[in-house]
Amino acid sequence: MGKNIVLIGFMGTGKSSIGLRLAKRLGMEFVDMDREIEKITGLSISALFRLHGEVRFRSEEKLMAKKLSQRSDLVIATGGGVVLDEDNIRVLRENGILICLEASAKDIFRRVSRKKGTRPLLKKDFKIEDIEEMLNKRAAFYSCADYRVNTSGKDLNAVVQEIMELLVQK
Repeated sequence: MGKNIVLIGFMGTGKSSIGLRLAKRLGMEFVDMDREIEKITGLSISALFRLHGEVRFRSEEKLMAKKLSQRSDLVIATGGGVVLDEDNIRVLRENGILICLEASAKDIFRRVSRKKGTRPLLKKDFKIEDIEEMLNKRAAFYSCADYRVNTSGKDLNAVVQEIMELLVQK
């Protein structure tokens, strides 16, 4: 049984897209934590936030982190805020290699703007400054990563290759 590859990072850094491709390359199962939470609750993440609030979402996220950490050979795309709870990081690290995906605020803004309304922590009229502020507030939380990979201006396959090379070193 092999360790999990756990992708952490701010929203819009490519965790789901890269995670899916990375899992295929590694012959591992891909799991998107947010999609798993949606399956269990029967609600989209946006609806879960709207109907029950962030506290309920974080509770579901914590349960999912614990559940996934008990499995092996997964590539896990976490939600951007999973790092806000140190218990999540502790359990995910027990059987996982944490890779933080990063991107510039400009790239994140461009990427998340295409999916307006699906990001519950962003106001409807969010600006690049809002993303910069959130990135600054979360920077220390993302420092728990074993590796950091910048996705700005890079092709998805190039990022996957970069991660593959990091994993060979481990």
